[in-house]
Amino acid sequence: MSKPAQQKVIIVGGGIGGLAAALSLTRQGIEVLLLEQADEIGEIGAGIQLGPNAFAALDALGVGQVARERAVFTDHITMMDAIDATEVVRVETGERFREKFGGPYAVIHRADIHLSILEAVQDNPLITFKTSTHVEDVKINKDGVEVKDTQGQVYKADALIGCDGVKSVVRAKTIGAQHRVTGHVVYRAVVDRENMPEDLCINAPVLWAGPRCHLVHYPLRAGAQYNLVVTFHSREQEEWGVREGSKEEVLSYFDGIHPRPAQMLDRPTSWRRWATADADPVESWSMGRCTLLGDSAHPMTQYMAQGACMALEDAVTLGEAVARSDGDFEAAFKLYESIRVPRTARVVWSTREMGLIYHAKGVERQVRNLLWKGKSQEQFYTQLEWLYGWKKENCLEPR
Repeated sequence: MSKPAQQKVIIVGGGIGGLAAALSLTRQGIEVLLLEQADEIGEIGAGIQLGPNAFAALDALGVGQVARERAVFTDHITMMDAIDATEVVRVETGERFREKFGGPYAVIHRADIHLSILEAVQDNPLITFKTSTHVEDVKINKDGVEVKDTQGQVYKADALIGCDGVKSVVRAKTIGAQHRVTGHVVYRAVVDRENMPEDLCINAPVLWAGPRCHLVHYPLRAGAQYNLVVTFHSREQEEWGVREGSKEEVLSYFDGIHPRPAQMLDRPTSWRRWATADADPVESWSMGRCTLLGDSAHPMTQYMAQGACMALEDAVTLGEAVARSDGDFEAAFKLYESIRVPRTARVVWSTREMGLIYHAKGVERQVRNLLWKGKSQEQFYTQLEWLYGWKKENCLEPR
């Protein structure tokens, strides 16, 4: 079957996943209309972590070098016990790690990674943006798709990709599965270097694991800023969403932790508060000429720092599936989800388990602190191969 000339795809959502999907599809010669509900394309949040799998995806999209220039390459990933300030585990992420996985482990401001992809998208003549567009309905037909916004405007294309996040309208109108509010709350803040405790200015993501809570910090923007993330099990009945937070609430959940990590809690001048959500994995997230990507397909919590990484992998895999299927979108989407559903499900479930490990208390904490004792760096790398060994070249193979 020959590929039809100048196919067109609608992408709903202009976050990291949506932009990456647009870039990936245009590399197959496909025209993209990107619909974003915000008034302008942008990102909220603070820092994120990028594993070698994310850089493999960014390289495949042609933006790896730009992202590297804005990122901070880390020396290690470390978990500390927040009660007694002892080291639980350290994974070195220097030269040997980069040789093993073909890329670095890095941290970057979310706005900077978004911008790295956005710049390439803006230079792409096959991509058209339409902001301030809130999608309210979709129709999947045998030979195309229709998308209707709240102003009554109807857009038509050959296929539709839902990249509109945890509360995805595209997901609700197709497979209909709901997200799951975890009851875990995440506070995020950015602290200037001069306001950081000197003993915590470490070139690495450092996680302080406490009872039903944890704290993470790492450098951003060449060390000029530090990202601070605190997480705890809420006493309230939570609903998914973002709002302003308070230092008093944070401190109330971190009573009894060691003074070394505790000193970070006084540093932010403002906090943003996220009530988190994920979703149980589904067997299929495609319907005919429509599929999902990123948080729309597989929302996950932050405990393995893989949300953005999985969206980037999705985007590259989707483009490769379209290429292999000669432009037959239904066939491409079936191939794409056959590979991505089990892989992302493994990450969702592994992430939930990692949250339990981070937040262990009592005897569980004692067991947690012995889990990695005596392990070599090579053993850590072997255990991480399934996750960090992803590349464009193997993206259509089960992993």
